[in-house]
Amino acid sequence: MIDKNIVKKYVEEWLQDKDYFLVDIEISADNRIVVEIDHADGVWIEDCVELSRYIEDHLDREKEDFELEVGSAGLGQPFKVVQQYKNFIGKDVEVLCTDGKKMKGVLSSVDEPMFTVTVEEKVKEEGKKRPVIQAVEHTFNMNEVKYCKYLINFK
Repeated sequence: MIDKNIVKKYVEEWLQDKDYFLVDIEISADNRIVVEIDHADGVWIEDCVELSRYIEDHLDREKEDFELEVGSAGLGQPFKVVQQYKNFIGKDVEVLCTDGKKMKGVLSSVDEPMFTVTVEEKVKEEGKKRPVIQAVEHTFNMNEVKYCKYLINFK
C-alpha cells in the first residue's frame, strides 16, 4: 500500500507558494488515492490536473500501481480543516451537534479549535409577554461537533 505520508509530502511540495491548502488525503487498501484541496476563491480544474500530474510523476507505477483522484473539497460538504472554517466567516452554516441537534446561523468567528455561530432565536425577556428574536452566539469546539458545513442559499 502506498504510504500516505509520501503522497502528503508531494502535495505539500506542489502547494508551496500557492494559495491552495490541503483538505484531506485518503488511500484505500487497493491504492485508490483521493486528494482534496481547497482555495478561498474555489478550485480550478487546471490546478487539479497539474497537481495530479505532479503526484503521478513522483510515484512509481512500476513499483506499485495506483488510481489517483485529485479534486476540490465539495461545496456543502462538512469542513475538515481550520482554513475551511476561516474561509466561510460571515456565511451561513449548519452545525450538527453530537447530541443530534442542528443549528443554522452565521459563522461569526474562528479561533482554533473553537468557532462561533450566531443564530437568530426566540428569547424570553423579563417583563415581556412574548419572546423576541435576538442574535445569540453559540461557541463550539471543532472536534466536538459531528459537522459544520456551508449552507448554500439560492435566494
